[in-house]
Amino acid sequence: MKLSRRTLLLASTATLGAGLAAPAVRASNGWPAKQPIKLIATFPPGGTADTISRILAPKLSAALGTQVVVENRPGAGGTIGSDLAAKAAPDGYTLVISHASPLGIAPGIYPKLPYNVVTDFSHIALIGHTPNVLIVPADSPYKTMADYIADAKKKPDQIAFGSSGIGSNTHLMGELLSSEAGIKLKHVPYKGSAPSLQDMLAGVIPSMFDPITTNVPHINSGKVRLLAVSSEKRLPMYPDAPTFAEQGFPKLTTSTWVGVSGPKGLPPEIVARLYDELQKAYKAPEVVERFKEVVLLPEDKPMTPAEYAKFVGDFATLWAGVSKSAGIQLELG
Repeated sequence: MKLSRRTLLLASTATLGAGLAAPAVRASNGWPAKQPIKLIATFPPGGTADTISRILAPKLSAALGTQVVVENRPGAGGTIGSDLAAKAAPDGYTLVISHASPLGIAPGIYPKLPYNVVTDFSHIALIGHTPNVLIVPADSPYKTMADYIADAKKKPDQIAFGSSGIGSNTHLMGELLSSEAGIKLKHVPYKGSAPSLQDMLAGVIPSMFDPITTNVPHINSGKVRLLAVSSEKRLPMYPDAPTFAEQGFPKLTTSTWVGVSGPKGLPPEIVARLYDELQKAYKAPEVVERFKEVVLLPEDKPMTPAEYAKFVGDFATLWAGVSKSAGIQLELG
């Protein structure tokens, strides 16, 4: 089964709407009438969720006329922060960067997940997606993924890869590569991308799977080497980096998506207001430029909140099948 970007992303965010110069208009229920609005990033500073939240927060603050603050609540592959958001009061003052790991991957690997990814959230908008990558330090002996796999075959359970946590989509990618390549990699989980990357650059681990967003500065500076990217085609900005598919692993053609959601029961007028302001934010030139810099890829047209909710449910169902076939079942600590 090929997990193409087209299959996984049924529709997408787009650059609709005007800028944010218009005066803020409050929703019919008076929201927002106080501050701050909390935007939960479910991974540590420096990760994809954190990066996107800090691009969007200033725009939402200006548009809504109240402070939007980012609160990092990492752990358990993003499920801790997601659970906090799901259980928050549905008053519009707690939002979350919804993320592929805790909402798309976790349902298939955690039998006792404390939330339902569809019914316990008010999904507002899909922001975009970013390819995942397999990377090694620049001084690694692995010049290609073929080198990496060949060494892993010689050293079962000795070649380690870092991920952003047990049950994250990057953890699952490592397990899938192990299954597809007939190797046994050693998983080393972290609380997010940044600490995993720090250890890899320090020589603690030899490789990691991660969204490309976190690693762009280190790729551009030559500190890390791209062995494979999970996009359908090679990325224009990194034309020498082959895809997983062209190296014989089409099941690893997928991406990390991010969006904005709130707890279930969020009033429709608040959902509509946030949706409208997010669509405007995507059009702001400085946001477009920042998304390009971190390789966050938009699609051709936006999803409605209902379409985004369906997308989350469909993605979770799809990856539950992948997790089952790979034999991955975990318990939350």
